Amino acid sequence: MSEKPGHSRDASPDARCPRRAPRQEARKLDPERSCRLLLEAALDEFAAKGFAGARVQDIADRAGVNKQLIAYYFGGKEGLWNELSRRWAEREASFNQPDAPLDEVMVHYLHDALDDPRGSRLNAWVGLTGGEPEAGREDLSDLERRKAAGEIGEELDTGAVLLLLMGAVAAPVVTPHMVRSVLGMDPQSPEFREFYTEQLRRIVRRLG
Repeated sequence: MSEKPGHSRDASPDARCPRRAPRQEARKLDPERSCRLLLEAALDEFAAKGFAGARVQDIADRAGVNKQLIAYYFGGKEGLWNELSRRWAEREASFNQPDAPLDEVMVHYLHDALDDPRGSRLNAWVGLTGGEPEAGREDLSDLERRKAAGEIGEELDTGAVLLLLMGAVAAPVVTPHMVRSVLGMDPQSPEFREFYTEQLRRIVRRLG
């Protein structure tokens, strides 16, 4: 369920950083640190303003580095987006395992969104403003496999199920006022987290 470009906070300090032939002035820099700062800053800016609204200069200012390093390491703003997407895909693959029950996988997505809401907020901005780099068609093969195994009802469309689950995960982050209105709970409270986690488990199990 690739709903977000990435969580660079989870990348290890020695995670791959795009490299080019070093210039003289770049040899004095710590490339891993610069890349990490830029990716964190980009995720913050994208989450706050969307891809279209985020400015290269603001990303650089937030990271505390020269904006030329964005082009140097990533080839521009789109390169930052693509690297965040790549890192999110790696993180996603680490917990969306074929042998993990679907309800457990969705709980992991939920907790990931509650712990770091930037990805869900970013996707909300993209939906409202557009302008993000072109993405390919969503891979539904995992849900199709789960459907064949009985985790999803035969009469249900896997694409519709994916949209439903993505909405369920994102709702507490992008519409927290509705959580307060419907449930009378603070979406950031431990009580809500416990309650909603169990409800999501039950809903997902009912899909089968």
